[in-house]
Amino acid sequence: MRELAGKAAFVTGAASGIGLAMATAFAREGMKVMFADIESSALDKAVDALRAGGADVHGVVCDVADPASVDRAAEASFRTFGNVHVVCNNAGVAGGGGIDQISVDDWRWVIDVNLMGVVHSIRSFLPHTRAHGEGGHIVNTASMAGMNAGLGFSPYSAAKFAVVSLSEGLSAQLKPLGIGVSVLCPSYVRTRIGESGRNRPQHYGPPRQLDPASPMAAVVAEIARRLEAGLDPASVAARVLAAIHDDQLYVFTHPGMRAEVEDRFAAILAAMDAVSA
Repeated sequence: MRELAGKAAFVTGAASGIGLAMATAFAREGMKVMFADIESSALDKAVDALRAGGADVHGVVCDVADPASVDRAAEASFRTFGNVHVVCNNAGVAGGGGIDQISVDDWRWVIDVNLMGVVHSIRSFLPHTRAHGEGGHIVNTASMAGMNAGLGFSPYSAAKFAVVSLSEGLSAQLKPLGIGVSVLCPSYVRTRIGESGRNRPQHYGPPRQLDPASPMAAVVAEIARRLEAGLDPASVAARVLAAIHDDQLYVFTHPGMRAEVEDRFAAILAAMDAVSA
């Protein structure tokens, strides 16, 4: 999509972090933006801040793990803006991993938000975008954790690998319809994803309490340190804007992660060569 001014966007997880940065960048491009988030107080604050600067933005409370909630958010967007052109499926949570304590509730929560949240949004918005015929773009937030298994046995990595695959398949099917697809794969960014348990619904049970002396506790502490020193979300949003303008499928933000991807691909190619030898 070369021209974004005057068009409408829908962004999940828009009250903070990468979602807020993308929604802000869209508004500055002259787009109308629906902010969707599960955290109502943060959502109101974000919308009010952009409106104070004259942006045409609105907010809707949305739990992406609940398909009915996503349907309601989509209908609110259509009523407010008419046609919606850019859909950013960005809401995500961090959950437990590792092999020492495998919590089914942790897996369900992370998969429901990080993977099924993307599916629910595509199901709610894609028929509308196809019908209005004005073209559009879908941005799915994955992660470098969807390109390599550096986090080990983890619902987060499993969901992000699935989002990469989903986006690749969706891109091939939608390109002939004039609808672009991008999959965003950042590494460490200064967001509050490490605190995502604050919004965990009760039906998933309480978050797992880590033993401070366990290896996993050390991993979590290191991830928190890297997030604090991570990339500015505004830099990620700038890359997303460029990807939408240029119809790029893969959006990377951390060139230093190239070596880890190369190691994985080299192992895959070596295994393929072993079969053909």
